[in-house]
Amino acid sequence: MPGLLTASTTALQRLSQLDRDAFVAEVGAVFEHSPWVMQRVWARRPFADRAALRAAMAAVIAEAGRDELLALILAHPELASKAALRGDLTEDSAREQAGAGLNACSPEELAEIRQLNDAYRRTFGWPFIVAVKGLSRQDIIGQMRRRLAATSAQEFAEALAQIQRIADLRLDPLLGG
Repeated sequence: MPGLLTASTTALQRLSQLDRDAFVAEVGAVFEHSPWVMQRVWARRPFADRAALRAAMAAVIAEAGRDELLALILAHPELASKAALRGDLTEDSAREQAGAGLNACSPEELAEIRQLNDAYRRTFGWPFIVAVKGLSRQDIIGQMRRRLAATSAQEFAEALAQIQRIADLRLDPLLGG
C-alpha cells in the first residue's frame, strides 16, 4: 500500500535523526567492539531504507584501511572459547553462539572446535568468524575445516563478509525486522 510506513522505515527515520553519540549508543554494537564503523555510517544518513543503511555500512568497510579492518576482525571472539564458557562474551555473541548450540558441545566437539580455532589462528593470525545463525555445530565445524584450505587473502575477505552478515543480522531486532 503506497505511503504505508513499515516498522523498519519508521526505525530508520528515527535513527537518521539521532545525533552521532545517540546513534552509536543504539546501533554501534552491531559491529563487535568496533563502534568506529557506525560512527562513520552515521555521517552518511539519512537512510531512505534498510538497503541504504546496509550500503552505508558496506561502504565504510570498503573504505577502511587494512589495519582498521584487521582490528575489526580481531575484535571478534573465537567460537566456543574459554571466554564463552566463562560468560565473557558480548550479549550478542553469547546469544548467537548459544543459538547455534555451541554452548552445548560434546567434549569431542569442543575439543575439535578448539583444535580448529588454534589451527585457524596459527594459519591466518585472527579468529575464525562465521555468522552462526541457522548453522548447526556440525555445519560450523565443516566450515572451519574447509576454510583452513583458503589463502590468507581469501579468508581476510571472507571474515569481513561474515562480519557484515553478522552486523546485518544484529540490525534486525533494532529495525523491527
